[in-house]
Amino acid sequence: MKYYIIAGEASGDLHGSNLIKELKKLDSTAEIRCWGGEKMEAAGGTLVKHYRDLAFMGFSEVLMNLPTIIRNISFCKNDISGFIPDVLVLVDYPGFNLRIAKWAKLKGFKIVYYISPQVWAWKENRVHGIKKYVDKMLVILPFEKDFYKKWKYDVTYVGHPLVEVIEEYLLEYNEQPILSTHQNAGTIALLPGSRQQEILKKLPIMLEVAASFPNYRFIVAKAPGIENAFYDELLKNYDNVHTVSGKTYMLLAEAKAALVTSGTATLETALFAVPEVICYKGSTISYQIAKRLVKIKYIGLVNLIMDKQVVTELIQDKLNVENLKIELNSILHDGVRKSAMQKDYASLKNLLSAGGHASSNAARQIQSFLKN
Repeated sequence: MKYYIIAGEASGDLHGSNLIKELKKLDSTAEIRCWGGEKMEAAGGTLVKHYRDLAFMGFSEVLMNLPTIIRNISFCKNDISGFIPDVLVLVDYPGFNLRIAKWAKLKGFKIVYYISPQVWAWKENRVHGIKKYVDKMLVILPFEKDFYKKWKYDVTYVGHPLVEVIEEYLLEYNEQPILSTHQNAGTIALLPGSRQQEILKKLPIMLEVAASFPNYRFIVAKAPGIENAFYDELLKNYDNVHTVSGKTYMLLAEAKAALVTSGTATLETALFAVPEVICYKGSTISYQIAKRLVKIKYIGLVNLIMDKQVVTELIQDKLNVENLKIELNSILHDGVRKSAMQKDYASLKNLLSAGGHASSNAARQIQSFLKN
C-alpha cells in the first residue's frame, strides 16, 4: 500500500514516526511519503518537506509568509497527485491539513485524520468540513468521541500517543540528576511556556514563589529558539533556580512537583506522575476574548479528560504569588491530596491507553479502513 502522511510540527513528527513504525509492522510493502521531520524519516518515510519550513505562528507571521504558505499547499497537491497514495493520513496541523483534505476528497483520495483538531474548544463550525471531507477520524482524547457524536459523526478513539512515548522514555531513564547533586529537599520543575510573551506573564510569579522555598532546587525548562540572555535576566536574583534546555522529560522524571502552563505539558506532567499546579495568565484583552470564544470547563487537559478538577488551575488574577505558594506547599506536603492525585493519574493513564498504544491502534484502524 502507498501512504502519504502530513505532519506540520515537532509533536506531529514524533507521533507520525511511531505510526509509520506500526504501519510497517502490518504492511511490509508499505511505501510512505511524508511531511514531518527527522523522526518520520528515520522510521522509514520518504521526507518531502520538513516541518520547520511550515511553522508560522500568529496572524502577522502568517500574513507575512502567505506566498510561501500558498506555494506549500500547491506543492503538496502536486506531490500527492504524482504519488497517487491509497490513503492520505493527516496528523493534527489543522490550518494546513483541512485545506488539503477538502482538495483531496474532491480528487477522490481516501482520507484518514489522526489526532483531531481541537474543535471542541473553539471553531466548532470546522466539524462541517471534517464530516464532509474526512473519511475516518481517529481521536486521542476520550471525550472527543462524545463531542463528535452530538454532530452525528462516528469517530474512533485510539488512545493518546504520549502514553507510549513516556513509557518508552522511562524504560531508558537512568535516574541521573540533571545538575550536580547538593543538599536540598528535591527538584521543582517550572514549565512556563514556549513564547517570550507568555513566559514574561508567568515565570516572574513562579520565581517569587521559588524564593519562598529555599530548600528546594527549581529548574526552568527553557523553550527552544529563545536566547539564554532572556532567561539569565529573569533569573539573576534567584540562587536556587537553574535552567535546562532540551531535557524536559529528564526534569519531569526527577521532579517532586511542577508548576506548568496550560497545554500538552500538563498532560505530560501527569503521565510522569508529578503533582502539579496549572498556571495561566494572558493579557487582559486576550483573556477576555478567549473567555468568550473557548467553550470548555477547564483549561488543563488532565481535568478535561477526567471531567473533574484533578489538579488546581490558577487562571488570570488567581495566578498570584500568594495563591501559588499555598498550592505548591499543598502538593508537596499534603499526603492525602498527593495520594488522591496519584490515584487520579493512574486512572488517567488507564483511560488514555485504550487497551493498547495509540500508534498501533491507529495503524490497525487505517489497515481495516483500507481493507473495507
